[in-house]
Amino acid sequence: MNFSLSEEHIMIRDAARDFAQTELLPGVIERDNKQEFPQELVKKMGDLGFLGIMVDPKYGGSGMDAVSYVLIMEELSKIDASASVIVSVNNSLVCYGLEAYGNEDQKQKYLTKLATGEFIGAFCLSEPEAGSDATSQRTTAIDKGDHYIINGTKNWITSGGRADVYIVIAQTDRDKGSHGINAFIVEKGTKGFDIGPKEDKLGIRGSDTHTLQFNDVKVPKENRIGVNGSGFRFAMKTLSGGRIGIASQALGIASGAYELALKYSKERKAFGTEICNHQAIAFKLADMYTDIEAARMLVMKAAWDKDQGNNYDKSSAMAKLYASKVAMEHTVEAVQIHGGNGFVKEYHVERLMRDAKITQIYEGTSEIQKIVISRSLIKE
Repeated sequence: MNFSLSEEHIMIRDAARDFAQTELLPGVIERDNKQEFPQELVKKMGDLGFLGIMVDPKYGGSGMDAVSYVLIMEELSKIDASASVIVSVNNSLVCYGLEAYGNEDQKQKYLTKLATGEFIGAFCLSEPEAGSDATSQRTTAIDKGDHYIINGTKNWITSGGRADVYIVIAQTDRDKGSHGINAFIVEKGTKGFDIGPKEDKLGIRGSDTHTLQFNDVKVPKENRIGVNGSGFRFAMKTLSGGRIGIASQALGIASGAYELALKYSKERKAFGTEICNHQAIAFKLADMYTDIEAARMLVMKAAWDKDQGNNYDKSSAMAKLYASKVAMEHTVEAVQIHGGNGFVKEYHVERLMRDAKITQIYEGTSEIQKIVISRSLIKE
């Protein structure tokens, strides 16, 4: 086992850290307050190759590995989880899905633009009654020969109002259950495709989240991804990689909160000394650091599994389950260490605490992760 990062990985991490500190940090509080989508920053992330991290260079991607992806996601998430979730969805759910399962025409038409940031992608699986239960798709795609007609509702869609390309999961043959589901590429502006109001959220407020309506949306046959009936498998495998992204987001949120808490504890004085010298605070810092390091090992293991071509369903679920738990628990502790200042926006930790909660919910709730893990254990 080698727990050291390569020189290349260190350079990638440092580049992401520098971008987060110099570009994301200024204005992050204002963007959160205004629920402002970081349009210009997304363009800059595209220019840096952050929107197509693992995509083959022949499709405009950076050609990096999953470990690099984790390093970039952690550094961005320390500062702005709203920006990092845009990166995660575009990489894990949209670019990966198209590169792994799309045909060459689809890759040339869409992936080349998504990988460079010219396009932004959205992944449309969740519905009012089909979030954790992804097999219960109410959105339908009726086969009309040379095209499909899509009807239904998708909600909680990240980048829902800003995306150019949407991957939509829909039921084609209900009698076949999960084998009757397909994935489709739908372009923004297609007739009958309507975008609902932006959601007013607790956290990741700079991220664009919308409900989408599909009313007799005509999608050409060539926009179906993969063979007929492969949509559910496509969604589940894509989400396994997505969990690595969200686990690294949770890791970054926790790590960012810890760094702020450590810095503050060395500056704030009480009872004649810096509060880090009081055992009550010192022990909190020790617990935070230990749990974050444990989460980092799980996240890196999942990324390594993906890079090695191993099955990463279980390891990605474990990473997301634990990292999101650590993020929630220790952002709360970071607020506590800051005392009254922790409740004030200018110290950043209250935002990190709000951002942390969603990591236990989206791309599979913590309860769903336990189902994935336990099923893997039982099969072994």
